[in-house]
Amino acid sequence: MVTVGVLALQGGFAEHLEHLQKAAYHLSLGPGSIGLTQVRTPKQLTSCDALIIPGGESTTFSLVAAQSGLIGPLREFVKVAKKPVWGTCAGLILLCEEASATKMGGQELVGGLDVKVHRNHFGRQLQSFVRDIDMPFLAQREKRKETPFPAVFIRAPVVQQISSRHEQAGSPVEILAKLPSEADEDGVVALQQGNVFGTSFHPELTDDIRIHVWWLEQVLEATPCS
Repeated sequence: MVTVGVLALQGGFAEHLEHLQKAAYHLSLGPGSIGLTQVRTPKQLTSCDALIIPGGESTTFSLVAAQSGLIGPLREFVKVAKKPVWGTCAGLILLCEEASATKMGGQELVGGLDVKVHRNHFGRQLQSFVRDIDMPFLAQREKRKETPFPAVFIRAPVVQQISSRHEQAGSPVEILAKLPSEADEDGVVALQQGNVFGTSFHPELTDDIRIHVWWLEQVLEATPCS
């Protein structure tokens, strides 16, 4: 059985678990083929084959994770064991090697993506919005045109800079989706580097399960069945 965990320190972990259940049903996964669990401790993390880090407030996430003794185990999970991990919004921030616009004193990051992310790029909660965005990676398997994805942005980050380190890494950074902008360069809002996947937006806050289905397929391919 493949066990997928969702970090349940804050944020929309319940919504991610619900979408994963629907994705498993969509993929016709039989009983006992996949397990879903909330993760709050290092011991719970060790039982997981893959992990989602949901949205929330990234500085609080870092503090609570540190207090729970999870920062080190999370780095081990992502960068040493190289298990599949997906971060949404605040989760994406935690998975980046660098972050700008952090609070005074900075914040501790897990890392894994050789990029610099800009926190709260679109402003405060009142500046939240939904935008239909083309996600070509969702259509690659079925080789058909995919309808745009309704991306929910809440105090969302964007990728500000891709580090030159990624060129020497075994797995380069792959840009999967951008948010078109008339004011400046298009913002990178979905990307992948090896086992690490990140989105600036909140797929779990929509009725659309396509990204969860796509990611769960990635997990199943990467994880040997035991």
